Amino acid sequence: MNVSFFDQFSSPSFLGIPLILISMTFPALLLPSLDNRWITNRLSTLQLWLINLITKQLMTPLDKKGHKWALILTSLMIFLLLINLLGLLPYTFTPTTQLSMNLALAFPLWLATLLTGLRNQPSASLAHLLPEGTPTLLIPALILIETTSLLIRPLTLGVRLTANLTAGHLLIQLISTATTAL
Repeated sequence: MNVSFFDQFSSPSFLGIPLILISMTFPALLLPSLDNRWITNRLSTLQLWLINLITKQLMTPLDKKGHKWALILTSLMIFLLLINLLGLLPYTFTPTTQLSMNLALAFPLWLATLLTGLRNQPSASLAHLLPEGTPTLLIPALILIETTSLLIRPLTLGVRLTANLTAGHLLIQLISTATTAL
């Protein structure tokens, strides 16, 4: 029995060992293994089909220079899919409901996107800091505000994602508690 409604979001542990380590490494068992044969069984066929589908959906809108992101984006999509599916098992939790997990994924990808944009198109990237047609007196204040907004973006998006996931789980917990009490 939970002490409070928010105890469901604490990381479970067994004999002092956090179970997040097991839940994070378990989906790696579902990834295809290297083999000489093209198709070994139905599971590997399904895995290859899923990887091809995700890669095709991600890379169709991009030009050839953007295809170097294919490996990291496909890996991220499969990782998030497997981690979130793992949360459907009974007596487990979804690691993406933890703020630390969301920030650990958000910050490096945000920084890579920002640095790539600044390296490849510096004038277009810096142009986002100042909207077109801004009065001259507002330019310094607006640049400061837009820079602050840009720098705290991964933090705010991570907190919003965590809050939305937590609110959904909390609502389910409240409804199930009310249903069993009635």
